[in-house]
Amino acid sequence: MAFKAQAPGSVSDINVTPLVDVMLVLLIIFMVITPMLQKGISVDLARVNNPHLMNAAEKEDATVLAITRDGKMFLGSDEIALDKITGKVKDRVADKLDKTVYIKADARAKYGDVVSVVDAVRAAGVDSLGLLTEKVQTRTGAAPAAAAAQ
Repeated sequence: MAFKAQAPGSVSDINVTPLVDVMLVLLIIFMVITPMLQKGISVDLARVNNPHLMNAAEKEDATVLAITRDGKMFLGSDEIALDKITGKVKDRVADKLDKTVYIKADARAKYGDVVSVVDAVRAAGVDSLGLLTEKVQTRTGAAPAAAAAQ
């Protein structure tokens, strides 16, 4: 009796290896691209309970000055010296209808650095100044600390 080899039957299981490969590639792409989407310099903003929304600061043509905790100052994403701020800001807001300048300072930046930048912006003739902050994140359902202590 002759033995005839038979081909194995079709496999009906889902092959997840290509799916995992594609998902890992997409994850890596998003991890690389996400930091590039941030506009300007990253600083840890001061946290407040009642912030005022300043949606105009997110516009592409908004004038944003950033102050890092080590005292470096940036106009947009370009580092700038304190004595050059007045001239650069004056040039940027000269042809705009909205002459608001937004300052985002690190929560640990020196107070004197922030005041110097505000003074330089005021010297440029800007009357409308916005200080960018973050809202304090509170947990829902948790009792406030003062109420819990009673």
